[in-house]
Amino acid sequence: MTEPTPAVAAAIEGELRLLDPAVRASAGLLAELLHPEFREIGSGGRLWTRESIIASLTADDAPRPGPLTASRMRGVQLCPDLVHLTFDTESKGIRSHRSSLWRLTPEGWRLYFHQATPFAEDPPAGGSSANGE
Repeated sequence: MTEPTPAVAAAIEGELRLLDPAVRASAGLLAELLHPEFREIGSGGRLWTRESIIASLTADDAPRPGPLTASRMRGVQLCPDLVHLTFDTESKGIRSHRSSLWRLTPEGWRLYFHQATPFAEDPPAGGSSANGE
């Protein structure tokens, strides 16, 4: 297995920081990692902006889920200032496939876009359903 490029390594480091419950509860730490134009399509289909996700995660009454466990994290550098990551997470029995785009800014690598899709089990290797899902 080859070592990731420095850009991919930086995106992975940032993504793992975002999975840390302490980071998720800190508006300042989240602001350091999220691009000013950040957008997310959440696992329930909700659209999030940088401001709305920071407010939701750091609210006094925000649910504090247990730690998210990441697996199968892979990345590819699409161009000098853009990295695409894919990985799976699991928390309290809920699993999601995840996709993230990280952009290089003058301040460093920032999460630009994220999408999570819940799943129950993996399809057979190499297989797909009749409707292409």
